Parts: sequence; C-alpha cells; structure tokens
Amino acid sequence: MSAVQERERTTVVGLLAEFPHPGALLEAARAVREAGYRRFDTYSPFPIHGMDKAMGLGVSKLGFIVFFLGAVPGALLGTWMQWWMNGVDYKIIISGKPFFSLEPSLPIIFEVTILFSALAALFGMLGLNRLPRPYNPLFNSERFARVTDDAFFLAIEATDPKFDPEQTADFLRKLGAIHVEPVIDTE
Repeated sequence: MSAVQERERTTVVGLLAEFPHPGALLEAARAVREAGYRRFDTYSPFPIHGMDKAMGLGVSKLGFIVFFLGAVPGALLGTWMQWWMNGVDYKIIISGKPFFSLEPSLPIIFEVTILFSALAALFGMLGLNRLPRPYNPLFNSERFARVTDDAFFLAIEATDPKFDPEQTADFLRKLGAIHVEPVIDTE
C-alpha cells in the first residue's frame, strides 16, 4: 500500500493533550468547558476530586435506571411470584394460615428486588458508558499508555462543533499542555 493510500485510510478523530499534574488537568477541563467545548473527556490514573463539576457533568441517570427499571419491576415481580405460587398455583394450608401473606413473602420480594437492581445497575452502567468498547482510537497513541501509571490527559473529539485542529491545539498549549497530538483512527 502506498503512503497516499495509507493517509486516505486514516482519520483524525480528535486531539489528545497531556498535562503535567492533576491540578493542571482539572483547570484545563474547566477552561475547555468554559470555552464552549462539549465533546471532551479527561483521563487520569486516579479519580480527581471536582472533575465532574469542572467538566460540567450533571447528575448520573444510573440511579433512575436502577430504581425504575430494576427495583420497582423486581419488587412487583417478587410480590406477584409469591402470590401466584402460594395463593394460586400450589395452595397448601399450613397451620390454618392464609394462602398468601405479605410478611413471609418479604425476604423473597427483597431478594428479587436486589437481583433486578443489580442487573439494571450493571447493564445501565455499560449502556451509559457505551461499553464494551474493545477499541478506542486513543490506543494508537504511545503516550496514552501511561494514563494508568502517571500521566494526565484531556481529549477533545473532532465531532465537537468548536473543534478546529490548529486553533484547538493552540488553545490546549496555552492551557499548559506539555504535549498535544492528533488522535488518529485507522480503518
């Protein structure tokens, strides 16, 4: 394959900027958001307190997903299941007690609620984070391999309406980035 054909198969999908320490990354994230960028993310080897606020992230939707798609259906299914099994499908009179009573059914209802909530949390988190994603164009950067060790990165996606390769790179350098490189996606 010629060099021209190879260039045609690559696409710039954003810019990756490395910052010297967590404080610089936090301030850069705040400045990037204030500058009007919306499609960006930060990467560090540990959580940085205040990063969600600096990036302008709102309250997670995961709690609503867990409650409305996990806990409520789980509790209703557990209640219906206990009522059906004890009061309709397999009626057994035990010590003159009613076929269905809420009190002895609570442990099963609780367990089904917890099961459905855990599954909703798992699949909700995977969906909200767009996972699994076995490939990310950031993996093409040799410097990005240090993100799990001692490096702090901010990536701005090319799909952002304000994105301009030269102006955005200059902006990131003015914010204190020690290295800025394009993120290349090879097909």
